[in-house]
Amino acid sequence: MAHEDARQSLLSSVTDSSLNRNETKAIQRRKSQLRSRAPTENVFQEQQRVQSSLESALVAQEFRFKYVLLLFASYLGIGTLWFFLIRNQIDGKKTNGVLDAIYFCVVTMTTVGYGDLVPHSALAKILACIYVFTGMALVGLILSKAADYITEKQEIRLVKAMHMNEKFNAAEILMEVETNKVRYKFLITALLLLVLIVVGIGFLIVFEEMEFIDAFYCVCSTITTLGYGDESFSTGIGRIFAVFWILSSTVCLAQFFLYLAELYTERRQKSLVKWVLTRKLTSSDLEEADLDHDEVVSVAEFILHKLKEMGKVNQEDILILMERFKALDVDHSGTLTAADLISS
Repeated sequence: MAHEDARQSLLSSVTDSSLNRNETKAIQRRKSQLRSRAPTENVFQEQQRVQSSLESALVAQEFRFKYVLLLFASYLGIGTLWFFLIRNQIDGKKTNGVLDAIYFCVVTMTTVGYGDLVPHSALAKILACIYVFTGMALVGLILSKAADYITEKQEIRLVKAMHMNEKFNAAEILMEVETNKVRYKFLITALLLLVLIVVGIGFLIVFEEMEFIDAFYCVCSTITTLGYGDESFSTGIGRIFAVFWILSSTVCLAQFFLYLAELYTERRQKSLVKWVLTRKLTSSDLEEADLDHDEVVSVAEFILHKLKEMGKVNQEDILILMERFKALDVDHSGTLTAADLISS
């Protein structure tokens, strides 16, 4: 009888331990599922946030693009009317009154100034001076906004083309664009500039009957706004093409150098950040990071010290914020509470 009781007790203990092991495994499985699900949900939420912010940014860019396009059309229209009315006071190679006026506006506002059309009266010279000064300020702003809009619209297509064999959803593509925005802007602008140069050379060879060297020379002197004037657009169809091509190519070259400078600055900044994060700390670093001079560096003090090294904040900003914190910390506890905010 005693033997049977011992046997039942042993079986029940084995059964209980087996159940405990099964329960433990089930709990571990649930924990691992929660752990694996949490990062996925966080990544998904981040992707959704980036996607919504980028889409709203594109909508805002589109609105600004339409606004600056209307402003530019108004500016070009006013200039065309001016120079059409005084067309008899402009000398040079002429084709059509309205076309020549638009062409003169474009070569003036972009500072290309071929010299194939020149004002010879006092009134024409004064109007040209006014137009070129306002054009340099206004057109540079307007067309750079337009170039930014076009570039950002093409970034997503470029990323899709570069990763066409990989599986990316829309949110991941948008995150990639946001992460390497300057790089993709530079690539798109470089490709667009190359296309404009090739198209310009081809047009000059076919329609203006230039040799290849002369066409290449004319393209280079135009997009860099040198405009020597020995080679230019002299036919009617050539000037129609020039109105659009000169605007596009000169602005594209300016944006190309702008994005090149931004890309160089961004890479230098990333190199600095990498150096700051990997270099070893010294005792002098700890002394500098110890803002409250208690011989202990807290997490907040360490982060501030590293941000200063990266050039993201400076000492003056930190001191201003610390003074603001002390002003809000009414009870001088070193922390902010609702009571501090009410008292202040």
